[in-house]
Amino acid sequence: MAGTPRRFYRCACFCTENLYVARYGLHLRFRGEQQLRLDYGPILRSRGCVSSKDFEELLAEQEEKEGNAKWSTSCPSQQLCKLEQEVERRRQLGQESAARKALIASSYHPARPEVYNLLQDAVLAPEFLAAAQYSTSPGADLKGLLQQLETVSEEKRIYRVPVFTALFCQALLEELDHFEQSDMPKGRPNTMNNYGVLLHELGLDEPLVTPLRERFLQPLMALLYPDCGGGQLDSHRAFVVKYAPGQDRELGCHYDNAELTLNVPLGRAFTGGALYFGGLFQAPAALMEPLEVQHMVGHGVLHRGGQLHGARPLVTGERWNLVVWLRASAVRNHLCPMCCRKPDLVDDEGFGDGFTREEPTTVDVCALT
Repeated sequence: MAGTPRRFYRCACFCTENLYVARYGLHLRFRGEQQLRLDYGPILRSRGCVSSKDFEELLAEQEEKEGNAKWSTSCPSQQLCKLEQEVERRRQLGQESAARKALIASSYHPARPEVYNLLQDAVLAPEFLAAAQYSTSPGADLKGLLQQLETVSEEKRIYRVPVFTALFCQALLEELDHFEQSDMPKGRPNTMNNYGVLLHELGLDEPLVTPLRERFLQPLMALLYPDCGGGQLDSHRAFVVKYAPGQDRELGCHYDNAELTLNVPLGRAFTGGALYFGGLFQAPAALMEPLEVQHMVGHGVLHRGGQLHGARPLVTGERWNLVVWLRASAVRNHLCPMCCRKPDLVDDEGFGDGFTREEPTTVDVCALT
């Protein structure tokens, strides 16, 4: 029926896969202790999980960072129960997020209400506006667009462009500070970051992120990454991550649950914390000679979601980054990037993880090598 909102879904693998173990820098699948030993025994031993005690501590101290939940020390049999509880917790995340969003919408009083206005050109950098305008012009092509952007790595297809003005970055930071200090419930960004804000819960998806994706990012990405669904982006997940002493200070190597990613440093004074990039996660020796990229406030780094990357340890100060995972159901409906299988769809709230049941026009899956 015309006008019916599209339904988005999550892949069932979310509940049991990609549990991050910071101590060993691994994302693990967990379906039981025996499976864990069989699937990950060699790589765990290579990273220092050698003795039976080490393995028991792995089970007991496994930390799932989304929601800031930490499991207390217990014997493996007790921990299995904890892991089963975590599976159920993940199944409820969508409903809990929707409840937080509703409470924030009804009870929260912003410090910078202008941040919630519908996205205006005035908050965007002139270079970004020019690149987006070029991308929608007749005869636009990749060669012409690259003259508007900084090519960070031609081989890795990583680019950078100013996105927001300094004034907007400062206003958004002030609003995020105010929200963090409020007594509102807060959902954490993802399984690797403890500190930050989910923008859809704060009410910034509709006025800020959706028009940013639809009006500006999609035309750019269509030219930069046509093979990754860049011209068919139909959902996103946007969040702000915070790094500071005594909180998260670095980010382990990973790839994103997205076809494409935008990463914009919002500011604060800091040293260290550079991004680093390897190859695509499917490629052999994907982290050989990683490329380091320094942060530039307001400048967005554009890259493929499957590009392995992380952040070096913060040395001093505080850093906030806005991250937008850009998703194309035309690509991910055929292969879930997290389990590398045909997605097993389950109901979820909002954009879910970007999967749909209908079949949009298909595109080639982003090259795996």
